[in-house]
Amino acid sequence: MKSDNVKTGMQQAPHRSLFNALGMTKEELEKPLVGIVCSYNEIVPGHMNLDKIAQAVKMGVAMAGGTPVMFPAIAVCDGIAMGHIGMKYSLVTRDLIADSTECMALAHQFDALVMIPNCDKNVPGLLMAAARVNVPTVFVSGGPMLAGHVKGSKTSLSSMFEAVGAYAAGKMSEEDVEEFECKACPTCGSCSGMYTANSMNCLTEALGMGLPGNGTIPAVYSERIKLAKHAGMAVMEMYRKNIRPRDIMTKEAILNALTVDMALGCSTNSMLHLPAIAHEVGFDFDISFANEISAKTPNLCHLAPAGHAYMEDLNEAGGVYAVMNELKEAGLIHEDCMTVTGMTIGEAISGAVNKNPEIIRPLDNPYSKTGGLAVLKGNLAPDGSVVKRSAVVPEMMKHEGPARVFDCEEDAIKAIKGGEIVEGDVVVIRYEGPKGGPGMREMLNPTSAIAGMGLGSTVALITDGRFSGASRGASIGHVSPEAAVGGPIALVKEGDIIKIDIDNNSITLDVPEEELARRKAEWKPREPKVTTGYLARYASMVTSGNRGAILEINEK
Repeated sequence: MKSDNVKTGMQQAPHRSLFNALGMTKEELEKPLVGIVCSYNEIVPGHMNLDKIAQAVKMGVAMAGGTPVMFPAIAVCDGIAMGHIGMKYSLVTRDLIADSTECMALAHQFDALVMIPNCDKNVPGLLMAAARVNVPTVFVSGGPMLAGHVKGSKTSLSSMFEAVGAYAAGKMSEEDVEEFECKACPTCGSCSGMYTANSMNCLTEALGMGLPGNGTIPAVYSERIKLAKHAGMAVMEMYRKNIRPRDIMTKEAILNALTVDMALGCSTNSMLHLPAIAHEVGFDFDISFANEISAKTPNLCHLAPAGHAYMEDLNEAGGVYAVMNELKEAGLIHEDCMTVTGMTIGEAISGAVNKNPEIIRPLDNPYSKTGGLAVLKGNLAPDGSVVKRSAVVPEMMKHEGPARVFDCEEDAIKAIKGGEIVEGDVVVIRYEGPKGGPGMREMLNPTSAIAGMGLGSTVALITDGRFSGASRGASIGHVSPEAAVGGPIALVKEGDIIKIDIDNNSITLDVPEEELARRKAEWKPREPKVTTGYLARYASMVTSGNRGAILEINEK
């Protein structure tokens, strides 16, 4: 056992004295030590139930012959952090989570781990840590929130943000907004649409790192507690068979995850997190893979914000495994990839049944023949940009309009809510990338304001920042290179014509090359927005969005 390094032999007598201080028995120390990495806290709705999940996991581990020991991971609620300086601290926590979990797991020599995340950066951060530590590991999330109900219709957090835009446009009363406020988020759990948290939890199943149902069983269902117990049992079986994360998270498994992403219509943030996870296992993930896979992968699900279905509906329809079984029939899944079930993914999904062909469309009746995400390139984004194609209305798949340029999110929101943005405009928000933000803020407030004011089918938004999974419309993010390093988005001027063609994966700034060269020669880097603390260190090390905003040491 790896944990023998801290508990066996005369040299480890001092270590054992500290385990005695914890109240551990000799019998417990004779068993494998299993770290339970729990991100429970009292500020994130998706995490307030994780203490119950952790206790169930610990019971499962103990029942299967291990000694469970819990330690924490942090988590930021993107909804609460949205629209102010707090959002600069969202994406950056992914690396804090990975780093701190690596430190705890290796410092204490755990034999196996069970990861209990739920929200946006928490899941990929712990997947990155799992790849680094590489001991048997299972993921079990806290589960999604149930949908809210307002005026007889299901709703969710994205509707809440759009209600604010509708109020600004005079289309909704203060009383109507208050009703949404009280009813949009009715339970604990990750917000109920196919936003980033649920996208990443679903992709743990596709990667093979989570048990079936991990992405979709609602947080308030007793089935979630049973799943947690089974996760504890499963990690002990993995320990006995010596199945490790790098045996599971192979190149083929990551491509499976990208394929499932396309079918589900996941958040654009998965195009930040999958490259970062791939980087940890030594796979150079080019975001252009997305178009290659999208071209052959049908979009089978339209969950909020793309449609009016929610995670509870996907769960009842058969969940992620049912979606994967549809894809398997088309030969789109690498079936030989190992999973935490001890079976290959092909074996694991073989019995999954699509119970609702309206929620999970069959292959012969997809929402579209191509996947939910697209990578756009052109002279405005030479290294790529990302759009959630499945959440774009048909009339905006091709758009041409004048640039309305803003150097921060706050200025853009003020202009949108002030009625300064009109039909046909292309809103450009720059200096919000990984380095320039710093922290690559999500732009849910401006996209929701555009939708809420009735401009969602006529106005596009382009940024070197990113979008919440709750954003919809022609919202194009991750523009790379970003403005802070002199990318072309820094050269756009008010009124320049921008051409967007999502079907042909292109985004073009209609300005002559000579003029762009002249503007480039005149461009000067801006003073950093933050010069102290973690954000300053992050900005000095972070790469661009097209590389997953991973951290690298800058050699001088």
